[in-house]
Amino acid sequence: MSNENELNDASADREIVSKRIFNFPRLFVFKAWEEPELLVNWWGPNGFTNTFHEFDFRETGNWNFTMHGPDGANYHNKSSFTKIIKPELIIFEHLMPMHKFQVRASFEDLGNKTRLIFRMLFETADECERVKIYVVDANEQNFDRLETVLYKMGETVK
Repeated sequence: MSNENELNDASADREIVSKRIFNFPRLFVFKAWEEPELLVNWWGPNGFTNTFHEFDFRETGNWNFTMHGPDGANYHNKSSFTKIIKPELIIFEHLMPMHKFQVRASFEDLGNKTRLIFRMLFETADECERVKIYVVDANEQNFDRLETVLYKMGETVK
């Protein structure tokens, strides 16, 4: 059985990894992922909005939604959750033929902070290279939007 470092070495050319530390406890950050009324407000890069058609947050559950771009274009997305360990890990497969990839979001407990590690594993190095141009920046924007939602959540619990 290979360890995670060996896996990372073998898949490095097919993977995009984004990381951020959020100043919120792990359960709080995980909640922003598992509750569709929160997730819909931050998923995607700046200027995008979402319409969720199905969000079945359980292993084998489906997540179908449309991202609405700032240019008026619509992007249908279909994913299937393959592993969920609350509040540590979410793995889902993005199933659209144009962009098939796996997402592995891990939530590391740092006390009152959380390190989120967001890994996107593509089927080929070519596909990864093609999307890396915009995905790396888009992931950072996504994290910015998540942070905004977390602060709003924090305001409502005070």
